[in-house]
Amino acid sequence: MNRLTLGARLATVTALGTALGAFASVGTATAAGAQLNGEWAPFTRCPVDAPDMLAADGVARTPQCVVSSSPSGSIKLGNTTVVTGKTNLQMGIVQNSDGTSKVLAPADGALVADPATVPGGLLGLMCPSNVPAISAICRAITDSSLNKITATVQSVGAPYDFNQSAGAVTDVQIVAIPVRIHLENPFLGSNCYIGTKSNPITLRPKNLDYPEFGLSFFNGDGAVADDGELSRLALTGAPQGDATFAVPGASGCGLGLLGLVDAAVNLKTGLPSAAGKNSLTLNNASTYLAGLTAPGTAAPDAGKVLARDWHSAVR
Repeated sequence: MNRLTLGARLATVTALGTALGAFASVGTATAAGAQLNGEWAPFTRCPVDAPDMLAADGVARTPQCVVSSSPSGSIKLGNTTVVTGKTNLQMGIVQNSDGTSKVLAPADGALVADPATVPGGLLGLMCPSNVPAISAICRAITDSSLNKITATVQSVGAPYDFNQSAGAVTDVQIVAIPVRIHLENPFLGSNCYIGTKSNPITLRPKNLDYPEFGLSFFNGDGAVADDGELSRLALTGAPQGDATFAVPGASGCGLGLLGLVDAAVNLKTGLPSAAGKNSLTLNNASTYLAGLTAPGTAAPDAGKVLARDWHSAVR
């Protein structure tokens, strides 16, 4: 494989960063995936074996991996604010030569979520109530295990409207991410959601400050090397947020109470909630972008080479 000078490789990767830096993270997540060595370590769920990734030739279509994470944050839905924990969003990007791109989600979804605790639990979410059936539930909540509600953000489709340059600037929406929130409590049943697959919450995060820039080159196994065939761009330390999304009402809640629990939850939490009345904040976000330093030199097999290298770094 032909090698580029360090200056040429730096220019190539800087271009890669401009194209890919647009991707940000949302949700409450700790990714469960492969463990990888070295510079590959953050990319635990990159869908390198997806057909579109493997078919990328490195000229007309260039394959890349993206991961973004945040250690903490919060999301406000109507009248309720939930503190979130770790976040993790991963996907593959096929960058087309015409400037368009395709986002590919891992098999388990772009967003993998840890549950967050809803403050006040069920008592705070729908009690008190003047509806007899709901009041009976409120009276039955006598211990913390029955009162506790967890909320888990889930992907309900692949991200879209990917902006190639927003990741390097501030106040520009980066990507649209459709999600729903699963509310879990014994009285809510197993199908209680805010948002649905057909009517999701659509988050469009943007940088609230400029991220710090970092660049490294590495070999297929993840080891750092000045002449490595792979490059990793780091955009770190910037908070991200969105205050533009609408939130639909809760649905599927309760154990056969014909929508009474849905209505009680929506009334107490102020759902549905129009755009501008909700918000997402992610603290200290870190985004990493990896791809072949000179993908054209691997044509027509750039996607296959990227997949081979990723697998070679799996512990």
